[in-house]
Amino acid sequence: MVMMSIHTMNLSFSSSFFLAGVPGLEYAHWWISLPLTFIYLVTLVANFCVLFIIKTEQSLHQPMYAFLSMLLFSDLVQSNSTIPKMLLIFWFNDREISFDGCLVQMFFVHSFSIMGSSVLLAMAFDRYVAICDPLRYSTVLTNPVVTKIGILVSIRGILLILPHPFLVKRLPFCRSHTIEHTYCEHIAVAKLSCSDIRINVLYGLIVALSVVGVDSVFITVSYTMIVRAVLRLSSREARHKVGSTCVTHVCVILVAYIPALFSFMSQRFGENTSSTQIILSILYLIFPPMLNPIIYGIKTREIQKNVLKIIYYRISRKR
Repeated sequence: MVMMSIHTMNLSFSSSFFLAGVPGLEYAHWWISLPLTFIYLVTLVANFCVLFIIKTEQSLHQPMYAFLSMLLFSDLVQSNSTIPKMLLIFWFNDREISFDGCLVQMFFVHSFSIMGSSVLLAMAFDRYVAICDPLRYSTVLTNPVVTKIGILVSIRGILLILPHPFLVKRLPFCRSHTIEHTYCEHIAVAKLSCSDIRINVLYGLIVALSVVGVDSVFITVSYTMIVRAVLRLSSREARHKVGSTCVTHVCVILVAYIPALFSFMSQRFGENTSSTQIILSILYLIFPPMLNPIIYGIKTREIQKNVLKIIYYRISRKR
């Protein structure tokens, strides 16, 4: 019993985990890396481009674009905390990640995911005030208010996820140290423990329901009131303009929540980790950060004009 206890302690404090990649598709890792690399490059270019435009263009210094900047920043952090390591796994079979590095990655992935959801709620509130109470828009969403919302978004993401690393660190790991995933997802790591992980599962479920559940309810209420306000507009052109802005935001919400929902359900309630679950989790991490700046770039005329201005400037300089 003493020897078994020592063996358990040694494994519990092992300095490394190993990420499996996509179980069952190891032979296709290199092929998976090709679209992943392309998506990552597009994500970096598109997000930095839109962030640069918002920062440099004075006309875009408005609450809506401040919230968009927060969303794009959270997307960039989430992408950069996971995709580079995925590519190392797929390219060089570099699967090892330190225990502390795994906990740090877990914290950044989950906390910035919550921040992204919180920003989407803030953007829904912004659209609600702009459309349903336009005369008070400039007095309600002042710069100090937007700054406070940004601080609350950060605090919410940090406080809700801060227990995750500690809940994992308390666990003894006396089984395999190979995580059946491409990154350190909370439950995927906790499942490796030989002790009871019900607290991890319960807390993860509470966080997910309190974030996605609360945010989606308030977003739905906001857009219900927005739709009613839009239908009351007499001008067809005004309805089209307002509707176009709302459609953009709704597309971003769907892109964020649908893959997240499938990933969460498969990870919590799936009996065994499958390649399908892993692919869904990867899609949840890579598609929203790539599509968000593209959707806003296509649907927002101000961003469009500035992107074209930059392209024209680059071409004229080469000539």
